Amino acid sequence: MTSPQDKSSAPATSSAAEPAANNEPQREAEASRLVERFTLWSGAAALVPVPLIDIAAVGGLQIEMVRRLSQIYGVPFSENRGKSIVASIAGSLLPASAASTTTVGALSMLKFLPGFGLTIAVIAMPAFSACATFVIGRVFIKHFASGGTLLDFDLPTYREFIETQKAKFRSRRASPATSPGGQTSSDKPAAATKP
Repeated sequence: MTSPQDKSSAPATSSAAEPAANNEPQREAEASRLVERFTLWSGAAALVPVPLIDIAAVGGLQIEMVRRLSQIYGVPFSENRGKSIVASIAGSLLPASAASTTTVGALSMLKFLPGFGLTIAVIAMPAFSACATFVIGRVFIKHFASGGTLLDFDLPTYREFIETQKAKFRSRRASPATSPGGQTSSDKPAAATKP
């Protein structure tokens, strides 16, 4: 007969790995829905008419999305590290010649200009914010699903994936054949496509 202490020290690799493997499609589906929600919210937050407040609102939503994704995947969350990674991913979405804070800040400040400036800002900010949030979410899903944490995130290894997700977001916006959840058939998690 084994004592409770013996049971806790015994490796539980096979029994713990099985439920995690069976739960993975559900976890990915839940994470994808979360990213879709935050993508919409970020686009809406970018419409805040007060310059720089819109940037703070979008940034706050992106950090909260990463916090919730880390909960879904059981990864410890650090707000400072999360902010740093979110900023680096968002910065990588902009052209190399533009500094991220300068470009996004300039877009936000256009809201001060009546007429044309406000129109440009109202069109550009929600699109950029939604795209950035979508890409950040997809990167974290991929990273956390592969067993990564905030401490071992390495942006250069995700550059190609970021470009792919950015193109996927753009084509999704251009294509009217998206589902009500905003996913194309290629975006849907495996669990959602099974009968």
